[in-house]
Amino acid sequence: MAEYVKPIPLADGTTRPFWESLKAHQMKIQRCNDTERFFFYPRGLSPYTLSDNISWETVSGRGMIHAFTIVHQNRAPGFVDELPYVVAMVELDEGARIMSNIIDVTPDPEHVRIGMPVEVVYEDITDEVTLPKFKPAS
Repeated sequence: MAEYVKPIPLADGTTRPFWESLKAHQMKIQRCNDTERFFFYPRGLSPYTLSDNISWETVSGRGMIHAFTIVHQNRAPGFVDELPYVVAMVELDEGARIMSNIIDVTPDPEHVRIGMPVEVVYEDITDEVTLPKFKPAS
C-alpha cells in the first residue's frame, strides 16, 4: 500500500463503530430508536430527542448528491495531484447526510449534478483505516 499523505481520521469511543464498519466494507450509521430516523455524524445522543436510545444500523450506501463543489485549487500534500476533485454532501437513501468525495467523474467533474444517484466505494487508505467515497450509481 502506497504511503498516504492526507490527514487520517482517528477513531474514538463514539466514532469507532462507524470506522470499524467501513473497514469491513459496509457502512453503519446511527439511528434514533425513538423516531427511527438515521443521523450522521456519530454522537452519544439523538439529535432528534436528545435520548441515548440510539443504535448502529447497516445502511445501503446508496443516495444522491444534495450539494457539491468542485475544488480546483489545493496545494496541500496529497490533494494537488487529484485536482480537480468533487466534495459533496450525499443524502443517503435512509435520510442521513454525509460529506465525502465523488470519484470516477474525471476527467470532467462538470457532469456532477445535484440529485445525481451515487453509491459508496470503500477506499482502504491504511491497514487500519478505510474511507467512504461515492461514485455515480451504476
